[in-house]
Amino acid sequence: MSNKEIMIGAGTSSPLIARKPGYGTMRLTGEGFYGEPRNREGAIALLRKAVELGVNFFDTADFYGPGVTNRLLADALYPYSDDITIATKVGTKRGTDKSWLPYGKPEELRTSVENNLKELKLDQLPLVHYGKAAHSPGDYEEGLGTILALQKEGKILHVGLSNASVDQFNTAIKMGKVASVENMYSYTQRVTDPASPYGFQGGELLPLCQEHQIPFIPFFSLETSLPTGQNKMKELADIKGVTIAQLNIAWLLHQSEWILPIPGTTSIQHLEENINAAGISFSNDELAFLD
Repeated sequence: MSNKEIMIGAGTSSPLIARKPGYGTMRLTGEGFYGEPRNREGAIALLRKAVELGVNFFDTADFYGPGVTNRLLADALYPYSDDITIATKVGTKRGTDKSWLPYGKPEELRTSVENNLKELKLDQLPLVHYGKAAHSPGDYEEGLGTILALQKEGKILHVGLSNASVDQFNTAIKMGKVASVENMYSYTQRVTDPASPYGFQGGELLPLCQEHQIPFIPFFSLETSLPTGQNKMKELADIKGVTIAQLNIAWLLHQSEWILPIPGTTSIQHLEENINAAGISFSNDELAFLD
């Protein structure tokens, strides 16, 4: 396995190998991450181009759209090649007013898993991230227990966490095998901001993921970093002849071998730039300058 790949579910009988970076599908939806994209055929073409360029890890959820990105993936890539991993998440639903609502009761989690299976045309979900950031420990354990039960039933291959706190991470690793963690993390967002609408940040969990050799998947890594707080990034990007977005992705990859970025875009040009960012290197002086 090269340094541009990462193993998800190491130590299990069916590990997954993901190439870096992956692709986050949420931006393929309509305005406010709701409804169909303006150009559906363009979205399908972008997903196929991603595979052509070597991407084999796609992040989605039944509440993106809702159901939009799952159906786009199925229309673009089904039947899926053996090396493609589609990661979904549960614990949230969208209101008709485009609000984001909790959806984490046991029966709701089962419904979400069934939605993902149906929309993606799969018999088993390769990776499901369970996320409930603001509930009591008892609620969290009940929800995670439901997901682990669905794993035993064969509907889920690997279980990960999303928007997890340190306490929730420690609870989860005692209950079962955690394959991955998906939290917000970027050059400008490294610790939890109580005012953030996105939940827990990754700075607290990245060291724990490294300690337990669990892949860490940062989301909104560009959405929250750009375009503010980038003076040093812009200066170095100009020197290296790359975009600020590319430098952000490269910076993430240099933070840990366990990081799997999933930048999203609706542009094939930006998709190509994001993938090429994996080849950007830093000197020690450059990393010191950024930090």
